[in-house]
Amino acid sequence: MPALSPVTVLGLGPMGQAMVRTLIAAGHPVTVWNRTRSRADDVVAAGAKLAATPSEAVAAGKLVILSLTDYQAMWDVLGDSTGSLAGRTLVNLSSDTPDKTREAASWAASHGASFVAGGVMVPEPMVGTDLSYVYYSGDAEAFGAHRTTLAHIGEPRFLGDDPGRAQLMYQANLDVFLTTLAGFMHATALVGSAGITAEVFLPEVMQLFKAIPVMMDADGVEKLGARIDAGEHPGEAANAIMMGATADHIYATAKSSGVDTSLPGAVQEYYRRAIDDGHGTDSWTRIIDGMRGPRSR
Repeated sequence: MPALSPVTVLGLGPMGQAMVRTLIAAGHPVTVWNRTRSRADDVVAAGAKLAATPSEAVAAGKLVILSLTDYQAMWDVLGDSTGSLAGRTLVNLSSDTPDKTREAASWAASHGASFVAGGVMVPEPMVGTDLSYVYYSGDAEAFGAHRTTLAHIGEPRFLGDDPGRAQLMYQANLDVFLTTLAGFMHATALVGSAGITAEVFLPEVMQLFKAIPVMMDADGVEKLGARIDAGEHPGEAANAIMMGATADHIYATAKSSGVDTSLPGAVQEYYRRAIDDGHGTDSWTRIIDGMRGPRSR
């Protein structure tokens, strides 16, 4: 069997280590570097080679994967290694803003490197499993050249040549994730004000949580998305007035219970905007207008 292409991984937090182990298991020679050398111990024991410097690590292969805190960390790590970047493909799987991602792509190009941005959509224990998937965007040719290697990490989903698009998709998914978790904790605090424990409440609320995908997908989630894209918000059920009244009740309950009202207040405001703009009988999806900009329609 021919040897698989070498891969360099910079950054050995839990996600970086999971990717290294996955690539080694697939048969790729992997060179690693991390600012704290002791974090490399486990992956070196698994077969990775530890480079003494970022430059040495970059020189070890054409594909360089970065799993760092943010994009500033990439510039900090590679700032003295720009002479090694020409002809390499940088795949940055770190989290940051789309604007920072586009800036990074220009920076990489100025040093002769191809750039692909990505966002891993599973926690580290799931990396390399059938449930793992990763959004990518940027240099399409470079992505295509390394797609097979990247597929070991998770199903590659390429979103186009705008390097900021994968980062935007990643952050949008986490927007849902973090807002949902905040909702869980706010509701737990709310019932806790009456002495209902989290141990009792959380199994109960999970039943409602399981119903949300059914509601979203009642007519097909793609059809729902198409209506939103077309600016169509039929309100035969769950219109803004009805949902807004519920939002008012949640806000009032939180306030009377002495629980912070910031989260329900934000939700309440979106429904108030839709109603004040004359869209009270439209679907709850009409609140997206108020999220797209100040009083946008």
